[in-house]
Amino acid sequence: DVMFAALLYPVIGIVLAFVAFNRDLLPLFIPMALGFAIVGPVAAVGLYEMSRRRERGDPASWADGFAVLRSPSIGPILMLALYLIALYVAWLLVSGVIYNVTLGPAPPASVGAFVMDTLTTGPGWAMVILGMGVGLVFAVTALAISLVSFPLLLERDIGLPTAVVTSVRVVSDNPRAAAVWGIVVVAGLVVGSIPVFLGLIVVVPVLGHATWHLYRRAVEPPAAGH
Repeated sequence: DVMFAALLYPVIGIVLAFVAFNRDLLPLFIPMALGFAIVGPVAAVGLYEMSRRRERGDPASWADGFAVLRSPSIGPILMLALYLIALYVAWLLVSGVIYNVTLGPAPPASVGAFVMDTLTTGPGWAMVILGMGVGLVFAVTALAISLVSFPLLLERDIGLPTAVVTSVRVVSDNPRAAAVWGIVVVAGLVVGSIPVFLGLIVVVPVLGHATWHLYRRAVEPPAAGH
């Protein structure tokens, strides 16, 4: 059931690849793919709901993931999703600027030429190093505000500010564990994206279910009846 629901992710990835290779957006292909780490929590909300139901012993088919739409916190959940989507768009815009001031502004002549220019020229390495530094800032920001926010909102009607503050506190109190988890997420998404994004069918559900357990370990369970 989970793998069936996750078929959506490689479809999105293939669409992004098609756009990048057909509309002079080749320099943004890697930022688009790595940007999954920013919006991944949004795509995994249904998986968190399935994990929550499984933990309680309730049915947890792929259709049950849509129960999140009936959550009392659906408003804050959608708002946080919009924030992360905006962060993803900002990352793509900044990536475009980085390309323009290094290898650009003219589009690459071909995929091969772009790869060679990136790996064998000074401006290409400048783009890689600058992109990695700026990307790290975006990734840390997304991780801090969303690490446990979505599971917390699913389980409790507490409001978006409280959920985000709690998530930031979890990251600040456990920086090493949060950093390791962030590396695991990025590595998993990269590996899952290599075979035409098909690996995401397995990677995303595993990361989603693992995130629920991380949340359960990091945040004290609600009192009975709450």
